[in-house]
Amino acid sequence: MKRLLNIIIIVLLGYFLLSCGNNNKDSRDVILYWCSNNIDEINFAKTITDEWNKDNPNDQVKYQPVPEGRSSEEIILAAVVGKTTPDIYSNMWQGDVEAYAQADVLVALDTLKGFLDFLYERCDSSVIEEIKSLDGHIYQIPWKINPIMLIYNVKIINELDLQGTPQTYSEFFNASQKFQKDIDGDGYVDRWFGYSEVEVTWWQRFFDFYPLYLAASGGAPLVKNNRAVFNNDYAVEVFSFLRELYKKNYFSKEKLTARQDPFLAGVTATRFVGPWEIAHAEKFKPEGFEYEYTFMPVPDGHKGPVYTYGDPKNIVIFKTCKDPQAAWNYIKTMINTEGDLKLLEITNQLPRRKNLNSAPFYNDYFTNNPKMKVFADQSKYVKGTDASPVLKEIFDLISQQYEACVVYGKKTPREAITDAADAVNLLFLE
Repeated sequence: MKRLLNIIIIVLLGYFLLSCGNNNKDSRDVILYWCSNNIDEINFAKTITDEWNKDNPNDQVKYQPVPEGRSSEEIILAAVVGKTTPDIYSNMWQGDVEAYAQADVLVALDTLKGFLDFLYERCDSSVIEEIKSLDGHIYQIPWKINPIMLIYNVKIINELDLQGTPQTYSEFFNASQKFQKDIDGDGYVDRWFGYSEVEVTWWQRFFDFYPLYLAASGGAPLVKNNRAVFNNDYAVEVFSFLRELYKKNYFSKEKLTARQDPFLAGVTATRFVGPWEIAHAEKFKPEGFEYEYTFMPVPDGHKGPVYTYGDPKNIVIFKTCKDPQAAWNYIKTMINTEGDLKLLEITNQLPRRKNLNSAPFYNDYFTNNPKMKVFADQSKYVKGTDASPVLKEIFDLISQQYEACVVYGKKTPREAITDAADAVNLLFLE
């Protein structure tokens, strides 16, 4: 891991000198907050910051979107190299935190006054355990989630004469077989029940393998105590399920995202996606188009709640911050009860707080946004990522075996999962 980090640092050092050199930390006399460059989150940051600055003249905060680059992760890494990080950053992927914690560039938040009391009031103990670093400290604040669920075309599902929406693998196969069709009679299927990107890119597995694995396993980890623990029947079942979808042409291997939205066009009946799809669907859906969300499909005979990947983005304080306690006091206004309501109203993103679906304070929002209520109900059963400094490499290794087994059928599911787990274990020997 150190070797990989050194390579990345060398590559990005030049980029940092160009893009971040004018952001001199020593000359800064306000708390600098980098938010996402999503327009809704910029508006949220402005709202919170304006209110804070009005009441706290001695601890002023300046917000700005994370600087432009190929990715926000690249920008943050470049800033870390040059020690030009913001005081606060609110778009941190949970899977990156352990690497930064081990690099000693983040503030241990559990050392700040009032932090743990506030966190336990807002979050379930299981969430707090999930975000703990391997050294026992907490370096990130759970902030928002976008649970991955199954979106489906209501009219299509009703026309297939099913017993409700497909919840299990066998029900999913049955619905897929009924919907599949060669519409133009050229001998090739051109209507598929679902769609998922076949790219080997590591983060694509957040929208197929990983949420399905969490659903099947009841939220089990991929790695624990520096060992792969996903070499199990749940992972094999997920690979088998997805492989069958591609083998039977129920999912297309063709890249459908290059054309008109296949879901809204009725080319596909379902997709694994998060709540951000609501705004897109409402803007572009044809007249009379109806859609809903439901749980991820699970193996036949599954018992208990259905978990999924929550796609969490969290808040961190960098060690370049001169006054972490003041920074934390500001963050509290972002994530208190009122701040979380503002997040919902301004961005339509879910705060990661307990009892979100039942707290009366948020009733009006969910009454006015009923599709978001489905995600609030799901929020009780979401997982982020395991604490590991090599998490991207882990997902990359799984993705390589996914391509070999699921997409191209070159390996059996058992062989592919075993090979992925063996390769992951080698990461921890370096």
